[in-house]
Amino acid sequence: MGNLLNAVIVLLIIGWLIGFVGYNLGGIFHLLLVVALISILIRIIQGKRPIG
Repeated sequence: MGNLLNAVIVLLIIGWLIGFVGYNLGGIFHLLLVVALISILIRIIQGKRPIG
């Protein structure tokens, strides 16, 4: 019974960590997308050569 309880506790902690890290990474990816979009818009507004 003790081993089963330990396994459940470990699984819950791993699930919580995956959810916490996944949520934070999602926020970071959105922030990076916004920064990329702003830099592209600034580049277009300034009339510089296209990327690539």
